[in-house]
Amino acid sequence: MADKPNQGWQGEVSELLARAARLCVEHDVEMEPFMRGATAAYFDARPGLREYLEDKQLQATLDELRKAGRMASA
Repeated sequence: MADKPNQGWQGEVSELLARAARLCVEHDVEMEPFMRGATAAYFDARPGLREYLEDKQLQATLDELRKAGRMASA
């Protein structure tokens, strides 16, 4: 994809996302699978991010259980 004048990486990303969205619409792909695919592609590009977010969610859940007195703290 050739760079247009004054088009940075953000412009390229916008064009790629728009193209992907048009293809999905043309092939009757619903929004949810499109979004899942985009999210999966992002996680694939950032190794370790999914695990990091899962760990943060688990920690938040444990903190809430402790605050509610439903789990002992060590």
